[in-house]
Amino acid sequence: MLRLIAIVGMAGSGKSVASAFFRSKGVPVLRFGDQTDIGLKEAGFPRTEEHERAYREKIRAQLGMAAMAIKIEPRIIEAAKENQLVVLDGLYSWEEYVYLKEKFPHIQLLCIWTSTKMRYERLSARKIRPLTAEEARARDSAEIENLHKGGPIAIADYLIVNDADEASFQRNLEVFYGTQKIT
Repeated sequence: MLRLIAIVGMAGSGKSVASAFFRSKGVPVLRFGDQTDIGLKEAGFPRTEEHERAYREKIRAQLGMAAMAIKIEPRIIEAAKENQLVVLDGLYSWEEYVYLKEKFPHIQLLCIWTSTKMRYERLSARKIRPLTAEEARARDSAEIENLHKGGPIAIADYLIVNDADEASFQRNLEVFYGTQKIT
């Protein structure tokens, strides 16, 4: 049986680090954001913030708030042919979760939680697309209000608190990974 785990959490919580952890274990990680890159490539547009936003808005206008889940579904099916565990990075909306839950009833949500203060510190120190505290607050609000990100976080099956150093986070990920029955 396919084990499908979707990582959820606010920006700066450590979702990318968690995804890298799973990759290091040989687990396929499918990024929702890759669909934007695929769509831009198919349309012949360069990857810029403006084009990325336009693409996401366009497919959500066409397919609804579950658009990214609809787009990633064939990649999940393909990955499941050779893997018992598949991890999804970047599930945002309640609608994406509902769509995938209908298609893959055993999907589970892994929430990576970090205090707002620590997330904002991490976001301001990022090398790629750093955010000020004001920008991070605005992003939080937009993701909760416009992308309905709070629902999947609120009903997560698992929670890992990432409020310490990276070594502690890695240990917590190891413990979580050890609880997953891969047969």
